[in-house]
Amino acid sequence: MDILQLVVIGALGAMATMLTNKGIAVFNDGLRPILPEYFDDHAISRQELAATSFAVSFGLVIGFGIPVSIGASILLIHSVLLMTDIIGTWTPNTKLGLVLAGVLGAAWGIGLTLGLQFIVDIFAMLPVNFLDALGAVGNPIVVAFSLFPGIAVAYQHGFGKGALTAGVSAFVLILVRQFGTFTLPGGQAVTISAEGMTLLTGMIFMLVFAIRVKGESTDNQNLVNIFAERVKKIRKNMILLSLTGGLVAAATSLTLIAGDPISLSLIDGGQFGEAALAAFARGIGFIPLVFSTAIVTGVYSPAGATFVFVVGILLQGNPIFAFILGALVMLIEISLLSGAAKGLDRFPGVREMGEHIRSAMNRVLEVALLIGGALASEQIAPGIGFFWVIGVYLLNRTAKKPLVDMAVGPVAAIVLGIIVNILFLLNLWAPAA
Repeated sequence: MDILQLVVIGALGAMATMLTNKGIAVFNDGLRPILPEYFDDHAISRQELAATSFAVSFGLVIGFGIPVSIGASILLIHSVLLMTDIIGTWTPNTKLGLVLAGVLGAAWGIGLTLGLQFIVDIFAMLPVNFLDALGAVGNPIVVAFSLFPGIAVAYQHGFGKGALTAGVSAFVLILVRQFGTFTLPGGQAVTISAEGMTLLTGMIFMLVFAIRVKGESTDNQNLVNIFAERVKKIRKNMILLSLTGGLVAAATSLTLIAGDPISLSLIDGGQFGEAALAAFARGIGFIPLVFSTAIVTGVYSPAGATFVFVVGILLQGNPIFAFILGALVMLIEISLLSGAAKGLDRFPGVREMGEHIRSAMNRVLEVALLIGGALASEQIAPGIGFFWVIGVYLLNRTAKKPLVDMAVGPVAAIVLGIIVNILFLLNLWAPAA
């Protein structure tokens, strides 16, 4: 871990926390509509805002962000920015509170980065090393993600069109896997990414079906007219927001963070082109959500519509250029905020597509991470792993405060690894030969 990496992640933590402290930006989409109730309407107290932030974010940090990060030694952005949301709302809305927020945010970013590596090192020292097995958690994600456009089409347009999209995507996957490697005249072998081509095929179908949806809607345009002052507030802070977006891109370029479990797994496997495509698809899905909530609340996201992650992935190892381009992307996003909202009204199907993309991604991730957790658990404890994960998954659904479904697989695998080590120390477990 070099100084530059710590400086970048510390600066990102500090900036994101201070933006939250002043009500300029939060990462949690569910918290964004709550901030105006304190900053604009004074309908809730600072204590109520802090309690709400903790309630909606802390479980995701502990149960989702950190467990997913451990398997790849790359921080899932949720583990960083959800906690900066909490810190920013818990620190006082004063000048001293702003400074305190920045210091604590920087400490969290640096501490989490060093702590994650510490945890990885500790795992490697255990008598039964299950860290390698945890890598299996992300294995199903790569190919499963290629399926999400077909699922999104099915959600939006029905089973028939969804099945057509998924069927053609599957055909492309088989075709490229069989014939996607060829040799150039100079003797150099070239391999086309089967998953990347499959995802691209599905996205083409998804966009074509969405664009063909007819109808007129002025919901977003009306929002812009009604909440013009709140859009102006975001533009007033666009320099600070763009700097934060640049830091997100720089941190991604240094492989410190990833925007979602899919691109995280792909980056960890060195598949940067596929990771960029996955991050781009995710960004498309988040445009309607981030833009609409921003227009209504006057509060943006420190990562914007998440396209800054694409910049960081494409500029691997070039944090300075990633910072500059990431900041520029964020500036463009904010500049186009009103225009993009009005433009979405021209294509209601594209606007509605965003919600279906997010739903499809979540469902695919839930299944892929559950299967990955089961595969990892079976490697850790052959003959027991599948029983363990299926049991944890179903019992979790009966809990008063269950883990989110996406977290069950990774958490179950980690817990099983710890149990196996305890049993080994008690001479009640012998690793498989």
